[in-house]
Amino acid sequence: MEAVAEPGNLAGVRNIILVLSGKGGVGKSTISTELALALRHQGKKVGILDVDLCGPSIPHMLRAEGKAVHQCDQGWVPVFVDQEKTISLMSVGFLLENPDEAVVWRGPKKHALIKQFVSDVAWGELDYLVVDTPPGTSDEHMATVEALRPYRPLGALVVTTPQAVSVGDVRRELTFCRKTGLQIIGVIENMSGFACPHCAECTNVFSRGGGEELAQLAGVPFLVFCQVSAYFCLFTREGLVSVRMPQCT
Repeated sequence: MEAVAEPGNLAGVRNIILVLSGKGGVGKSTISTELALALRHQGKKVGILDVDLCGPSIPHMLRAEGKAVHQCDQGWVPVFVDQEKTISLMSVGFLLENPDEAVVWRGPKKHALIKQFVSDVAWGELDYLVVDTPPGTSDEHMATVEALRPYRPLGALVVTTPQAVSVGDVRRELTFCRKTGLQIIGVIENMSGFACPHCAECTNVFSRGGGEELAQLAGVPFLVFCQVSAYFCLFTREGLVSVRMPQCT
């Protein structure tokens, strides 16, 4: 029998999207942040839940490092990253005394924090909640999917880069989604070519088309190619809120 969500802090969230990949370093956090910004530009109210407990990079990308999480009657109040309060963020990065501190936790403690993030963050009314996950198909993923299952997530965006070594790992992520009953919204091929800032010619540094081929073979939608651009280093240095987005085709 399918679990039914009890009224709680996710009651006002209309859509939940997980961003997954079987491979580290493919740009899940960047895609999660870009998605949140794109939705905000469409007039949506968005939350980001960063469950990459060992690598919480979204606070840096959104220039939210050093901000404090406060308590209210409903639980934790997420950090708002813009003055209009259209993007809210919750991350373990806000709970660390030192941003360089390593999270050296065993599975049960990670599970407990993920469940607490799902149940005890007072998100309020949101059009979308974007969940940024760590790489792989490990305990954290199972804990996240199980905690969110009663709220019927919209599905998963699966991120890969074009190389065969990445595509092979991401193929296992698609299997994970099917085994856990998580709908696959589609595949994104990130770092798909480098766009020269001078002549706009695209060079396929990491090859191209691996993600598209994976989607075709798996029978799931292929969504977009996202190129590497000269703005990428600026993104990571200055924060994604303040600069333009990379080119996607």
